[in-house]
Amino acid sequence: MLEHYFDTSSTLEQLRSCDPEAHIDGFSGHLREKGYSPRTACKYLHASAHLLCFLQHKNVALESLEDKTVGKFRQHLLHCDCRKPNGGVGKAARCGASAFYDYLRGVGVVRASDEDERNGTLPPSVQSFRHWLRQHCGAAESTVRLYSRGAVQLVETLGDEPDQYDAKTLRAFVLDRARQSGKGATQALIKSVRSFLRYLATEGKCSATLDKAIPSPAGWRLSSLPRYLSDAELKRTIDACDVETQQGVRDHAIVLLLVRLGLRASDVAALRFFDFGWQDATVVVSGKTRREERLPLPQDVGDAVLQYLEQRPEQLESDRVFLRIPAPRRPLSPGGVSTIARRAMRRAGLSTPSGSHILRHTAATQLLRQGASLDAIRTLLRHRSVDMTATYAKGDLELLQQVAQPWPEVLRCL
Repeated sequence: MLEHYFDTSSTLEQLRSCDPEAHIDGFSGHLREKGYSPRTACKYLHASAHLLCFLQHKNVALESLEDKTVGKFRQHLLHCDCRKPNGGVGKAARCGASAFYDYLRGVGVVRASDEDERNGTLPPSVQSFRHWLRQHCGAAESTVRLYSRGAVQLVETLGDEPDQYDAKTLRAFVLDRARQSGKGATQALIKSVRSFLRYLATEGKCSATLDKAIPSPAGWRLSSLPRYLSDAELKRTIDACDVETQQGVRDHAIVLLLVRLGLRASDVAALRFFDFGWQDATVVVSGKTRREERLPLPQDVGDAVLQYLEQRPEQLESDRVFLRIPAPRRPLSPGGVSTIARRAMRRAGLSTPSGSHILRHTAATQLLRQGASLDAIRTLLRHRSVDMTATYAKGDLELLQQVAQPWPEVLRCL
């Protein structure tokens, strides 16, 4: 397969001299299958040869390659003075080495070291907690990873004997961690520890009320206004997607899904072909807990999705609707969807650092201005309680000014 990218015998000989097992040949086929451009593939193949030469120099067997070794190779690239292949020592070399490492793990040459295998090193209670989150709570993998970190910290600090936990030690643990962390990290820790304690309680391993012993960070619900885009800002954001390009067509469809239906980034990333009901103009969305909801599909959103599907890159391995444009061809992640929204707003000249969630707020605020009830907005946003939707009731300052009363004057003391 190397002949697909190189036509000089000296280059082919140089690459294969570092690779007696012909792994680079297989890697070249993998790059071609994933849709890498010839220019990028050539750089990645040179980087893989560079990595193999590095391993030979360090007397490291290829089967023993691990994350730590790849990290040392990346450090080597910073001050490399050996005879470098055309991959150089820059970003292409680092990315190429990582891609080659992933390929070797995928074909079984290198022992997999992903999170599923590392689960064997986690405390037994945390392993069963992860299974509970997936099977009984329908939690996304990102949530499982986040909650696992807090559970691991708790077990490492207090031990893996939940029947010995009490309110005093739990509070001390959380307060000690809070002094070392910021507000966001503290809130994430509190969520994960509470969830872990609820799981332990369902298993009968600790008191059913211990989760209430975890203190909450100071905060005032509904104290701030929801952030949203004005009509002019929203129009500029939608128009910032260049529908003359394949990437712009995809971004245009994603932005419309976010703002017309109020979807989350994870909702858009999870959309599959069969979720769209073209006959009845609906789309099925799976929420945070895999609860499916059927939503109406507006005409402009459906047209945008169809336009994207006509230009969608071929991908036989996945039925996900939205894919990355550059190689490797794979489904967009929730983070990728949020990045698309953020870039569209930046192209529109907005300075807001927010991602896709501000478009969800915008959808709710627009419905409120159009006279929709909070219950109707709750249905669209798929909130479990109307209290979660109540924050949008104060989002329209113009309407609030119409009902606001002047502050009563303070009467003088007689």
